[in-house]
Amino acid sequence: MTSPQRRIAYIDWMRGLACVLMFETHCYDSWLNAEAKKSDWFRYSQIGGTLPAPLFIFLAGVAVALATEKLRVKGMERGAVAKQVMFRGAEVFGLGILFRVQEFVLGIPISPWTDLLRVDVLNILGVSMILLGMLCWVAGPGPGAAVRTRSFLLAVGAAAAVAMATPAMWTTWRPRFLPWAIESYVNGVHTFDKPQVWLFPIFPWVGFAFVGLAVGFWLFTEFARRREEWNFLLIAAAGVAMFGVSLLLDEWGIKLYAVYDYWHTSPNFFLARCGVMLLILSLAYTWYRWERLPSGFRPLEQLGRTSLLVYWVHIEFVYGRLSILPKGKCGWAAATAGLTVIFLAMLGLSVAKTRWSARRELVG
Repeated sequence: MTSPQRRIAYIDWMRGLACVLMFETHCYDSWLNAEAKKSDWFRYSQIGGTLPAPLFIFLAGVAVALATEKLRVKGMERGAVAKQVMFRGAEVFGLGILFRVQEFVLGIPISPWTDLLRVDVLNILGVSMILLGMLCWVAGPGPGAAVRTRSFLLAVGAAAAVAMATPAMWTTWRPRFLPWAIESYVNGVHTFDKPQVWLFPIFPWVGFAFVGLAVGFWLFTEFARRREEWNFLLIAAAGVAMFGVSLLLDEWGIKLYAVYDYWHTSPNFFLARCGVMLLILSLAYTWYRWERLPSGFRPLEQLGRTSLLVYWVHIEFVYGRLSILPKGKCGWAAATAGLTVIFLAMLGLSVAKTRWSARRELVG
């Protein structure tokens, strides 16, 4: 289990799980008719939709920690490491802008020009990685253990600061003096008169990346390396405790803010979601630690390796002009059949991308 391949495998599996939950949420949301959306089944189906975005951002933080540690071991100095992380973040941010341009062009003449400036998952992933690179630089030089400890503490502190500031940034501390396109990156206000819960601003979403970074550096501690099983048991217990504390704090009704919105801006809900992600991380590790199936093709792991590609492509075939089913007009059977087609098509695309990349490496 200590091999890099096994470490990456369960992280890829988590990304793949996020992809499947994303397909399910998007397909039912786009294709089901109004009557079907009134059912309890639809509400249950959308619960899974609360996980993909935080999982993707959380895992970006974990991946940055793994990458920076690998580069540090190779002898790269902290400025170069931070620069590489920030450059990758800028690249992802650019891809987010390109994605918005694509959606705008394909949506002409219906799509408004303001959609070009909408804050979406790819945008905030890029911003998150840039901020993570900055944090790795601030952590400073020194022996590996000292750098990891400082990075861990800084990441936890940054996550807590983002979570605690979110309610105010959405209400009493709103930076209304900023142009809406810039303010939207703070609180997701977009062109509306108040922040929108379906967008992905810095507050609170970047907080999940900082949590992922902290977890990633924790995995390199002496305890985590020497006692892997106990370490992940500890992570699972921490996840359960965080979820329980979140519910208790909400039940006690302690109000620190003028406006309290548990499901969207509350630090309590942020804590609960972080707890769920830690629990999923532990379950993924446990599966890869104890599974006795022969090695072979694993669909979720495969999707996780190309999560950016399948995210990009499936949107157009679910929400876009190329939607494979009529939007808002389907019953459960048709929408589920469509979901199956999307899953198989994206899995096939993922396999094709992996094989194409492998051929390019061989030729190179």
